[in-house]
Amino acid sequence: MNQRELYERFRALHSQKGGFIMPNAWDGASALILKSAGFQALGTSSAAVAFALGRPDGRHAVSRDEHIAHAQLLGGVSGLPINGDFEDGYGKSPSDVAATVEAAIAAGLAGIGIEDTSGHAENPIRDFDDAVERVRHAAKAAKGRIVLTCRSDNFIQGRPDLQDTIKRLVAFAEVGADVLYAPYPGELDAIKAIIAAVAPKPVNVLIGPASGPIPWAELQKVGVSRVSLGSGLYSRVMGDLHKAATQLAAGDLATATAGGIGYGELTKLVSAIRR
Repeated sequence: MNQRELYERFRALHSQKGGFIMPNAWDGASALILKSAGFQALGTSSAAVAFALGRPDGRHAVSRDEHIAHAQLLGGVSGLPINGDFEDGYGKSPSDVAATVEAAIAAGLAGIGIEDTSGHAENPIRDFDDAVERVRHAAKAAKGRIVLTCRSDNFIQGRPDLQDTIKRLVAFAEVGADVLYAPYPGELDAIKAIIAAVAPKPVNVLIGPASGPIPWAELQKVGVSRVSLGSGLYSRVMGDLHKAATQLAAGDLATATAGGIGYGELTKLVSAIRR
């Protein structure tokens, strides 16, 4: 399947009734396991990519080229549309962000996410006009070629300002973003307000410990188009590994190695689902 076909397939998922869940993979095996469970598209996670490389998560902890190669790996083994979680667009200027969009298209990605973070601890969110201009350039490059998700990170950066978040998302939608996204806005009412403000454009919701226990059925009822998990699944697996490592260090060999997928089962799964 070529990039155009993957883009069309991914774009269509956003308009299907009931929305869809887009889990985030971190290596070939995780992509294949998620595909085997029936998921129709996958996302990368900038945090999971960094952790998998032994680096702390942070702005540009993984380079654009490294992230693109990672996304190509996930797409190559799974054959599914891949959405790249590309931080601030990997660039100082709006034209740099547009170049990143072009690079993602050339690499075969179906979607790309751009956020309004600055990387500066004292002012972690870009000024409004700067953020909008970066999205404008990204949207011009993306139009009709790749699904562009634009997000405001107010809440995740400790600035729980719903009105400013909505203002930003509405502006991003007006200059051409295809999907809107604000990680961890808190209560369901805040999600509903975001959906109403940017309608009819689709909204992504990030699910994880900071989002609260909002059931998928409730999110569907209020009109969420897409759910992603960021580094949530990776953290779950690493939590299990950490527990097993502690058991192993204590000499409990049986408990440390119990409960996993058997070698033969994993081999069979990977062989059967790999395209």
